[in-house]
Amino acid sequence: MRLVIIGGGILGTAHAFAAVTRGHEVVHLEREPEARGATVRGFGLIRVAGCSSTELDTTLRSRQLWEEIGGKVAGVGFRRTGSITLIRTDAELDVAEAAAAHPDAETRGLELLEPERVRTISPALRGKFLAGLHCSTDAAVESRRALPALRAYLTATGRYTFHSTTEARSVTETGSGARVLDDHGRTFEADLVLHCPGAAHSGLTRELAGVLPVHRVRLQMMQTAPLGEPLTTAIADGDSFRHHPAFAGPVVDALNAEQSQTAIAAEHRMHLVCVQRLHGGLTIGDTREYTEPFAFDVDEAPYEHLTQVTEELLGRKLPPVVRRWAGVHSRSVDPAAPMTRVKAGEHIWVVTGTGDRGLTLAPALGQDTADLLNL
Repeated sequence: MRLVIIGGGILGTAHAFAAVTRGHEVVHLEREPEARGATVRGFGLIRVAGCSSTELDTTLRSRQLWEEIGGKVAGVGFRRTGSITLIRTDAELDVAEAAAAHPDAETRGLELLEPERVRTISPALRGKFLAGLHCSTDAAVESRRALPALRAYLTATGRYTFHSTTEARSVTETGSGARVLDDHGRTFEADLVLHCPGAAHSGLTRELAGVLPVHRVRLQMMQTAPLGEPLTTAIADGDSFRHHPAFAGPVVDALNAEQSQTAIAAEHRMHLVCVQRLHGGLTIGDTREYTEPFAFDVDEAPYEHLTQVTEELLGRKLPPVVRRWAGVHSRSVDPAAPMTRVKAGEHIWVVTGTGDRGLTLAPALGQDTADLLNL
């Protein structure tokens, strides 16, 4: 079967990977020289720790698929980093204890550690904290390298062609398949078209699927120069408990009632996530903004907060920040839906809405779509 996949972010690439590895031919269209998506702009963190119980099986399956992909495609930089959520208050400790005692804690790989054990696992953590919630199943890939590495691997199969700087202008049914017209006047015939638009909800997306049950979220991140020592796990702070469904319940309600965030953290719906890149620098974030239109510039105050928290946990000054950026992702309105998949024609599908779970879930969701469409 011949597929045309529109959209070069992680979701489009994962769908291309699933199709090509099942023996199909894929033409992949992307409208920007640097393929957009969570993998490029985000942390590269494959996160099991915070997923909802309804997503746990899919998340673990996707985590396993990422490890298998990492074995085939070394350039994605897969590594079993694990993560540690660092606890600084008694209210946060209550949440961590409840998570570690939950029936699914062993499945997730959760364990509550004393500070000495935290530092044994991640010696770079020399700051002040009461404990650490370790998740051994969390992992990472290399943010800016993963997509080009996957495309190179797929190209080598002879069944994959990638067209950068190509914008799809229209998709029409042909009876036996569909036809895509791009902004260069070229047409691409397909048995099946998958449109994976990321956060682009207007234009072709609106024409194909109407108003989707998704909304956009903007976040800010930054990257430092090399730290000069290994940070062997990803790290998060206790504010992350407020934002991830795995921890929701009475103890998080008590945390919210008893322990206010700083004004800046509350305004920007912040929690710390920090992942070390292979070159030694740290990717640090993040913030969440839901009200559009989004500003084109970034706000400095959240970066100051993230810097302060990270330095307190590391017990040292951060290296210089070398870049700051903002990204926008598309999240399904239904929190129980890991992705929005809409049939826009007999041979046309629109797939989006994974939000900040896109990188984590993409390989499994690509397989699920392939199963659904009998690929």
